[in-house]
Amino acid sequence: FPMAATDPQVLALAAQITESREQDIPLLLLKLKGILSSPSVGCEESNKIKQDIYDYGLTQYCLLVLKRDHSQLRGAWATAAQLAEILSHCCVGLEVKEDPEEFYKKFLPSAIDSLLVLGKRLQARFIRAIKDKEKQDFLHWFQIVTDAICWLFGGHIQLAACVLQNDRFLQLLITDDVETAIIMMSVLHNILRINSSVLLQVEEETLHSVLDELVYKLSSTTNPAVGSAATKLLLFVAKFCKQLVHLLTARYKGLKGLLCKQWTGKGFDRELNQLLDLLYLEQSNGKGEIQKEHQAACVIQAAWRGFQTRKRLKKLPQAVIALQRSFRAKREQELQHLTKQKEDEALKLQMQLQRQRAMRLFHERQLALLEVVHASQVNKYMEEMEEKSALTIQRFWRGYRARRIFHQQKQSLKEYKAAIIIQRAVCKFLEKRRRRRPLSPWKEPKGLTDEQRLALQQKVDDYIKLHPASQMSEEKSKELHMQAQAKLAQFLLRSRLDQRAAQRREALLAQVNTDVELLMNAPGLAETTEKDLGAFMSRSIPVATKARQTHNTMLQYTRWPWWKKLGDEFMEDDVIPDDAINTELETLFIGGRK
Repeated sequence: FPMAATDPQVLALAAQITESREQDIPLLLLKLKGILSSPSVGCEESNKIKQDIYDYGLTQYCLLVLKRDHSQLRGAWATAAQLAEILSHCCVGLEVKEDPEEFYKKFLPSAIDSLLVLGKRLQARFIRAIKDKEKQDFLHWFQIVTDAICWLFGGHIQLAACVLQNDRFLQLLITDDVETAIIMMSVLHNILRINSSVLLQVEEETLHSVLDELVYKLSSTTNPAVGSAATKLLLFVAKFCKQLVHLLTARYKGLKGLLCKQWTGKGFDRELNQLLDLLYLEQSNGKGEIQKEHQAACVIQAAWRGFQTRKRLKKLPQAVIALQRSFRAKREQELQHLTKQKEDEALKLQMQLQRQRAMRLFHERQLALLEVVHASQVNKYMEEMEEKSALTIQRFWRGYRARRIFHQQKQSLKEYKAAIIIQRAVCKFLEKRRRRRPLSPWKEPKGLTDEQRLALQQKVDDYIKLHPASQMSEEKSKELHMQAQAKLAQFLLRSRLDQRAAQRREALLAQVNTDVELLMNAPGLAETTEKDLGAFMSRSIPVATKARQTHNTMLQYTRWPWWKKLGDEFMEDDVIPDDAINTELETLFIGGRK
């Protein structure tokens, strides 16, 4: 810290900031506004206070705070705007004698850049704001920041070119919003008023970008305020920078026609006529076909550049909208989580109160029963109550465990059934493909070599020695053969007889079922006709009826949706599942010999 006499307020504030937490520093720095605006401070004393503020690092603190996330500050954007105003007032009128290059070459450009960044964020917030109160607040803070920028380069003229060449200044100027566009054009007017030749000092690309934006505003809007501000700026440029009048006439060929047709009679005819006179005077000095073509090309290029620039800038809100959408979704989730947490806490508190009330009633009931029960029966009564309580707890625990096991097995059973359906479908598909696969041509096995044949013969001989076959006579083997033939003949005869008996049983059962169904569907005796009698006398009519029903069942199966035939998709086309026609075939009469 410097050893010269220092303002006590600055000294106390510096000590307080040194001992304070980081989040409290922005609010403490706001006290500088009161120190600078004290009515008892003169011009020399004010400069001395600014020097003390800079020497104690408070100005650097303001710049560091402005470089942070402004939404995290206490007071948010209002605090950031006030700090920007304090920073500009602290820098204007300050003459740094020790290390001036650090102040003029690094500190002041960094301050300008931070203020422009803050202005860009406030402009974006103002454009996205929906409520009128929010828009008014953001516009007010944006005005404070732009005033601070004007005040800063007004006190240090060399900063005018620095502001004009900054990319963020062009981003602030290139906007479709009317209020902020008017404010930024007023900032540009102040720059030209302070240093009229600044446009000749900047790069040609920057100069063209500024003029393109002013001409674009004249051609794309019908707002009189925007048109008046843009016209006054172009007139100021044409008056004080004679070299740029030729650029205006050569680069923007249709500017005169645009000004005459669109902006005549809008309330600023005096400035408009002066600008037109300057443009016509410059055009009358030299005319030629090459110049006209050049002007036409310049106008097209200006329109195209303006279109390309705005196209790029219009894509930026999409990213902002996506970010806002995700932020709102996250905030909605947090609100839902907080609401659910509050409901859970309320439910927990309510359950606790109910539990306490139930416990109190239980104790009161116990005390009342103990007064009624005889002293010798108290222990017996308490044992019965403990047993009932244990049974109740066990019953609830078993129910809970059974429900949990059931839910676990329910999901496992569903997965098991799904796996069975998939496995069945895959197996049928593989079987079908296996049947359709053509037989591979027979390949003759490779012959054995002499050594392999000898080794194999040796293995066979060894096996025969270890496992000798039992000896059987020829008569015994013939007798055994005859017995096997006799048993096979008996089995074939018996199976053929059983098959015929089964067919007769099925025929009789089908006939009985058909008769029963006909009798149940038959009309009453009073309504019986000869046609109905023929149905009972003939056996072909029931068979035809059941055949028709079976045919309709098969047609209905073919019209089933795909999800009903999921397990049968790999079956043959002419195969119908037995389940689809079982009910019909059970009652169908199958003809045969009795």
